[in-house]
Amino acid sequence: MAEYDETTYGERIAEVYDSLYGRRDNPETVADFLAPLAGKRRALELGIGTGRIAIALAARGVRVAGIDASPAMVAKMRAKPGGADIPVVIGNFADVKVSGGFGLIYIPFSTLFALPNQDAQLRCFQRVAKRILPAGAFVVEAFNPDHSILAQRQRVTAVEVGTDHALLDLVTNDVASQTVRAQHIMFTAGGVQMYPVQLRFAYPSELDLMARLSGMRLRERYGGWDRSPFTATSPVHVSVYELEPKAAASPRLASRQASTRNRSSRSRKPSA
Repeated sequence: MAEYDETTYGERIAEVYDSLYGRRDNPETVADFLAPLAGKRRALELGIGTGRIAIALAARGVRVAGIDASPAMVAKMRAKPGGADIPVVIGNFADVKVSGGFGLIYIPFSTLFALPNQDAQLRCFQRVAKRILPAGAFVVEAFNPDHSILAQRQRVTAVEVGTDHALLDLVTNDVASQTVRAQHIMFTAGGVQMYPVQLRFAYPSELDLMARLSGMRLRERYGGWDRSPFTATSPVHVSVYELEPKAAASPRLASRQASTRNRSSRSRKPSA
């Protein structure tokens, strides 16, 4: 049995990815949200995939770069108008192995959860914090874990049923380890194709803590790219993080430090 790693999902699903998910989230709406955050500075997409969002953002004049573990997904982006102009590093986006700083780093479509454990997700936050420029933003879009669904340890869903094809989702959930294992199974006249996915989900509060441990803080959170309010029942959240400002010394501490400096200065003054 083949091992699942960071390349498995993209390499398996690249050929049909846009046909399955191309209608999810209007790229223009997402680009409208992201472009003002980037301003005139560079933007970096983690898990750039087939470039749905990156190409729309680049069309607004934003200099976009990306990271992805799947050459097959990136090849699909390269074949699209404007896709060949976007520089991409092939590798694990958790390591954020790029040079220079960015005014915006973003990761849509719950792609952060593709990192297999809490350590990898925290490492991603920490590496992002080192690449964000002052007043920059790190934007995370992810699903809001729903216990009414996750409590079902397994489920089968008929996603599409046509005259010559059917798409089923087979899912197992483990709330204790916060993991989801799934197979998208496509039945056609030509045979059966299986597209596996494994996720380690995190709650918004856990992501906020990862940000704090990385020197960032939550600036704002919405229930979607349209800036709708985020509530307990929102299926997704769009969270905007920023670097923590450097803590200023308290007035009492500042006074104590000044007093210490004065005493030190007097002790060094030569005697007459």
